[in-house]
Amino acid sequence: MKPMLPPLNALRAFEAAGRLGSFKEAATELHVTQGAVSQQVRALEAWLGAPLFERQHRSVVLTAAARAYLDDIGPLFAHLGQSTARYGLPRAAPRALSINASATFALRWLVPRLAVFRALHPDVEITMDTSNEPVESLREGYDLIVRGGPDTFYGYVMRPFLTEERVPVCSPALKRRGRLREPVDLERHTLLHTTSLPRLWPDWLAKANLPALRPASSMTLDHFYLTIQAAIDGVGVAVGPTALVASDLESGRLILPFAGPRLPSRSYCTYVPETREGDPLISTFRAWLEQEGANARAYVPSRSKRATRKSTNSRIRDESR
Repeated sequence: MKPMLPPLNALRAFEAAGRLGSFKEAATELHVTQGAVSQQVRALEAWLGAPLFERQHRSVVLTAAARAYLDDIGPLFAHLGQSTARYGLPRAAPRALSINASATFALRWLVPRLAVFRALHPDVEITMDTSNEPVESLREGYDLIVRGGPDTFYGYVMRPFLTEERVPVCSPALKRRGRLREPVDLERHTLLHTTSLPRLWPDWLAKANLPALRPASSMTLDHFYLTIQAAIDGVGVAVGPTALVASDLESGRLILPFAGPRLPSRSYCTYVPETREGDPLISTFRAWLEQEGANARAYVPSRSKRATRKSTNSRIRDESR
């Protein structure tokens, strides 16, 4: 006879997906992939001999019978959690994870997202160092290194997780102060350079068919994050990486003065020592990075929402005159 107790992992996946109304959110809560949740739900449906969700174009909806089933088992999971908390199992020792990333990436992309990872894994202690040294030059035994790529290094497993392009950005105040409608207008402005990336502006100007353009002035800073901050503060125009300035464009701290062109850029990749490839914690952090990278707005539209609204409002005012 078939036992009446269903597979518990499958039941847990169903409970999370049904309660949250999303396989994706259930996967995040359970620290697994969306495909794993879908597979577990299908396994439970096979065990029960009945469908639990109606698969629609971009969503899933509980069947009436599955809704009643969820109402029955949901309190059982809550009670199990409360009972376990009362039992007072000793906490496991904190797990440590050492990371090395470039300063600009850490400051503008990774650190702002770490609160999410910490909420999911409060027992993990993270140590982060920043540097731009090549992977093979690092002497410390880091669990995970973030660098551009894809590149191949002996003894490391590489996986890309975030893509971007590079486009000119400036503050709204700077554009208001001086004409900046077409790429040729850059000759009236200060171009912001970064010591470690000296080819950004020359390459962009060449792609814009303006290789001989001479700006009013130039300023060079030694870190990319300083260059971006100078652009935010209205000092000049920078070539910004879309992945690292997306939030500034969304908030209106930065704008795209013109639609293009766009410079292709290397992807951000994780490099994990082969000897630690099977470590569950490293695998969990790398999978989380890949999910965050997939969610990030790596491709930024030609205008920020605020700039688009402003342009639309201006057109409406002009047409009403």
